[in-house]
Amino acid sequence: MTIYTLLLYVGIAAAVLTALTGFVFKAQKSWLMTYLQHFCGSLFLFSGYVKAVDPLGTAFKMEQYFAEFFYTFDETNLKFIAPMFPWLSSHSIVVSNAMIVFEIALGIMLVLAWKPKLTSWLFFLLVAFFTVLTGYTYLTGYVPSGVNFFEFGKWGEYVKTNMRVTDCGCFGDFLKLKPKVSFMKDIFLLVPSLYFIFKHKDMHELFTAKVRALTVLVVTLGFSAFCYYNTYMNEPVIDFRPFRAGVDVRAQREKEAAEEAAAYKVLAYKMKSKSSGEVVTVPYEQYMKEYEKYPAAEWEMEQVKVNADYEHSKVSEFEITAPDGSNMTDALLQDTGYFLMVVAYKLMESGSETKTTTVNDTTYITDTIRVIGSDSDQLVKRVDAVTPREVKETVVNFDPTYMERFTNIINPVIDAAKGTGVKFFAATAPNDPAVISRFKELTASNYPFFTADDLLLKTIQRSNPGIVLWKDGKILAKWHYKDMASFEQMKEEYIKLAPKK
Repeated sequence: MTIYTLLLYVGIAAAVLTALTGFVFKAQKSWLMTYLQHFCGSLFLFSGYVKAVDPLGTAFKMEQYFAEFFYTFDETNLKFIAPMFPWLSSHSIVVSNAMIVFEIALGIMLVLAWKPKLTSWLFFLLVAFFTVLTGYTYLTGYVPSGVNFFEFGKWGEYVKTNMRVTDCGCFGDFLKLKPKVSFMKDIFLLVPSLYFIFKHKDMHELFTAKVRALTVLVVTLGFSAFCYYNTYMNEPVIDFRPFRAGVDVRAQREKEAAEEAAAYKVLAYKMKSKSSGEVVTVPYEQYMKEYEKYPAAEWEMEQVKVNADYEHSKVSEFEITAPDGSNMTDALLQDTGYFLMVVAYKLMESGSETKTTTVNDTTYITDTIRVIGSDSDQLVKRVDAVTPREVKETVVNFDPTYMERFTNIINPVIDAAKGTGVKFFAATAPNDPAVISRFKELTASNYPFFTADDLLLKTIQRSNPGIVLWKDGKILAKWHYKDMASFEQMKEEYIKLAPKK
């Protein structure tokens, strides 16, 4: 679906609601106002809902924004604002849930026109906030690397890879918009938001004041509970991510790689003679046969490529690395058997402590002695002194509750899979090998721990930790640690093992 298709559907829904408001409820004061109320309200209800099914996705997106805002403001005269963003980042889940519920509540407030003046101002403020986010996302494309956003004189041409945040997350994973499109959408929404402020008295008001207030309250409480469930209790009830159950990741990755190769395919070479200025365009195949005719000393060369606007998903970035640095991606995707992948995008730490241990430094002396009955000498090493020495070591501690998720929930599943032919490993964000080893030891997690980009792992699974079942490069199922199936249940529903001979 494209944004234009979505807006068409929203427009149709708004037209139907407008007709009901005017011809059934006889509540409209201005047809234009009524239509805009329903259009903007329906749009906010939909965009809020597709984020409500996956509030963690919005939280992760907000973390990206807060990190970029911190570095942006920390380098300016407004650096006193910067400390606010790490704090907001640490509460990104609360911010995400509150923002989603507020967006949905505002949508129903517009449809019903509960407290028109207040609703108008709240809508304007939220649209203005979204415009700042999407505008920042898009405009950073003009900001070269190493240049602060507020150094306007150093801005250059738009370069897609300059963008600090790749998309705004306006519709979660349901619909990925190009940053410019997102920005233009919010600029467009500023028009009705201002219209609401100046003409709020023309808003229709459905039902009685008490019914409107009760409806807004019920919607707010209901979606608060819905967001809480999707944040803490299970994987998203509707999964729009590229790693949802049923996706053939291997085939999708190959498809996107082929599309990328085609997007950057060289069609021809444009040659310009340095002496005469003559310009000729030589097809790629012909150039490869005749390249000796165009020596660099005599010709300037420019590649003519396919003019394709290539967009890839996180599937293209899927990469798993073993502790020794070897790439395990193909081993996973090409294997025809079953894999249990434990996703732990962040090993939850609870601080560190310094431990002091005593080690003995031994000093040796080497003597030369003559071997009796021989003319040869022999070197003999003996202990001269043993000196105790204190060594301080920083040891990372882990959240006890988080470790229990492994010892009580994850590891019993992995232990039951041992010896069945099902392979298993864990994937976590890059970390000090010593930290990962200590975590494995403390939780008795006796299976390989590989690493991958934390954003990739968050896209694959929201649960930390959780388990993903793979076969033939395809995701069969995913389980949240709070809704974990036993290995026997996995076998019964998904895993078909050949009988032992």
